[in-house]
Amino acid sequence: MIFVNGYSVDTAQISGFNQLTSAQKQIGQKLKNSRESFYYRSPHQFLFEVIMRSNIVAAAYAMRDSGAGFSTFVNARCNPQYWRRTAYGGFLLRPDVNPSDAITDIFINGKRYGFECTTAIMIMLYKAVLETIGTRMFNQLFNGLLLYSTEHDEDLQIIAVPSGSSMPGDVRYIRNPDHHPNTPQWQGENVIDLGNGLVFGHGIGTGTIGEIIDVLNKKRRPGATVPAFLTAEIIRPNYRLMSEYTRHPVRRLLGGVI
Repeated sequence: MIFVNGYSVDTAQISGFNQLTSAQKQIGQKLKNSRESFYYRSPHQFLFEVIMRSNIVAAAYAMRDSGAGFSTFVNARCNPQYWRRTAYGGFLLRPDVNPSDAITDIFINGKRYGFECTTAIMIMLYKAVLETIGTRMFNQLFNGLLLYSTEHDEDLQIIAVPSGSSMPGDVRYIRNPDHHPNTPQWQGENVIDLGNGLVFGHGIGTGTIGEIIDVLNKKRRPGATVPAFLTAEIIRPNYRLMSEYTRHPVRRLLGGVI
């Protein structure tokens, strides 16, 4: 259910909702029909969340098709034109480039990059923020980016929900407790909920939760007895706070229309 200013509302009551794409409207309806309650102080906050969720999904598909490789931190690689590789396998933004250009390059020149699934999640979230709030605000907020595991800029506000209804754009974790000791990178897989029963995990690809679990189960130690499983926790941006980064997400999306 969705609540605006304390009142349960239908998506049809929210000005600007009909201007969204069909995929975004589907996300909005999923939020409305969810057993989990979503609270907003204004229609703007709701629209921002719907649009950014759709951009997270789009970023996941773009990551899948980018050619970016899966790599451990030891073997992580990046385009030195935009990033400096740290000693521990992170990517530090060069001071002479815009963060928007550096994030975009990962999706354009993906074959020059290799990273593990947690870093991939952060990259996809940054890409979604960029598409939602625009280049100027993104560059203002995210100068000095470091891409490394779960490290993230404080302006990328992320919250953990102990349990709830998974929605498109949510980050989920599939744990593999009996992974082979020689391949700690397969101790689990971070995935993006794409909607329609599909998820994307960097290094494995697109599939259902069951299909991702099947892949992880093949990467367990000899004699393993505990299968991989989806954990209950849901990771998502704090959309309500981040909505302050733009006043007109729908107008920006439509190039000034409305």
